[in-house]
Amino acid sequence: MAATIADLLAARTADAGDRVFLRFAAQDRSYASFSADVASLAGGLRALEVGRGDLVAVLLPNCPELVRTWFALAHLGAVHAPVNTAFRGPGLRHALALTEARVLVVDETLLEPLAAVVGELLALTTLIVRGDAQRAAREFPRHRVVAFDEAADAAPVERVEVDEQELAMLLFTSGTTGRSKACMLSHRFVVRQAQLFVEHLELRRDDVLYCPFPLFHADAAVFTVAPALVLGATAALGERFSVRGFWPEVRAFGATVFDFMGATLTMLHKQEPRADDAENPVRLGWGVPMPEFADAFERRFDLKLVEVYGLSDAGIVAYHPLDAPRRGACGRPVPPFEVKLLDEAGAEVPTGAVGEIAIRAAEPSVLMQGYFGMPERTLETFRDLWLHTGDLARFDDDRYLHFVGRRKEVIRRRGENISALEVEEVVEAHPAVREAAAYGVPSELTEEDVMVAVVLRDGERLAAEGLRAFCAERMARHMLPRYVDFVASLPRTPTEKVEKFKLVERGVTATTHDLEPGGRA
Repeated sequence: MAATIADLLAARTADAGDRVFLRFAAQDRSYASFSADVASLAGGLRALEVGRGDLVAVLLPNCPELVRTWFALAHLGAVHAPVNTAFRGPGLRHALALTEARVLVVDETLLEPLAAVVGELLALTTLIVRGDAQRAAREFPRHRVVAFDEAADAAPVERVEVDEQELAMLLFTSGTTGRSKACMLSHRFVVRQAQLFVEHLELRRDDVLYCPFPLFHADAAVFTVAPALVLGATAALGERFSVRGFWPEVRAFGATVFDFMGATLTMLHKQEPRADDAENPVRLGWGVPMPEFADAFERRFDLKLVEVYGLSDAGIVAYHPLDAPRRGACGRPVPPFEVKLLDEAGAEVPTGAVGEIAIRAAEPSVLMQGYFGMPERTLETFRDLWLHTGDLARFDDDRYLHFVGRRKEVIRRRGENISALEVEEVVEAHPAVREAAAYGVPSELTEEDVMVAVVLRDGERLAAEGLRAFCAERMARHMLPRYVDFVASLPRTPTEKVEKFKLVERGVTATTHDLEPGGRA
């Protein structure tokens, strides 16, 4: 079996060249035509002195150019580092600075947030711009600016042979107890995880794998595009998740498999039932979490839902047997992965008891290689030679894994992990704010909404709406606080740490400002 996605693309071009590989709303691309496009873009990147082992940052929305860039970098043996396009301010600066990338591929719509942080990106010299490159040249006079179309129109170059265990891509975590971390994933990680995914979900070459989530997430990249490549199937990518647009796009794409995360199933289920709900091509939906109404959802839309367990750091390590799924569980660990549940001392807990999920593998490079530029965090995560996830679960008597919660301080909102630290940093940057604490409170759409407790500086006044507007210019939309509570002080331990559990227990009160439409302003 081919060792890299570049090798796989060559193999699929040879044996299934006319089949559709990528499907976007505006176009289909066959394996053969996409392969030719990749080789040309690789030539353009090489002309910019991108070569084996070089890391290139990418700031693009879901579009054909993003997938083409990813594969062109693999073609050259370079490293693909897609960055969350919703990042703003400190979060964007951190992610781009961490990569130390000399070259950034960026969409014209993201030039403004880039301009706000570019002065601190000392390694960055070259921008490849999708869209108005002339505007970018005016706004970034100290950088070399190249139009994406110009780079993509270069003479093709031959594929570079690399070892399968070399670094292929960085995928950023959404952030938990601190700043987002960049998971280092090898070529083998991407291909092997895709192979296991195909095997355990029993995917077929005639499947159309649909994902409406961003390509800087593992769901779209490692578990949609890569499995399609393994099979010679079709990867259909939406620009973004839309409740009203989901089923029309599924039908238009001819999707047979889709993934879900966070509250997406809840939002789809809450839509008014239609007589044609079951008239869709989908046979399988996979993801997490599985809602209590799963059986009713399956009947309404005439499909099967299956839950898995995975994370960016390790890929998917637990699957259900499709002929024996167990509601309430997220599957059983599959080879080559071994999973233990550990107490705080690192000892394995007995069956039925809750412990932290720890993972190791019997094959090389099927877990991440570590966190890029964060050796201390890597050592902490891989202590005792196990990858410690920070997630809590229990095993039942049949070794089905039941997810319980997260040990890490993280807010989980609509499928996104949000770093409380990053929310607090932005809120505390407001000149009227003395300090703030961010935490999650239950949402009517499952998971959590973001709430902040804010202590103002003496003599200052601040409207909740004004604080949210300030945040909207400096952080991703999904991170914006829904609830704001102005308090006199934050509860603290004797060592001056904020006791967030007390804030969580207090929750939303009559004095809390609810900034969602229809909430209390």
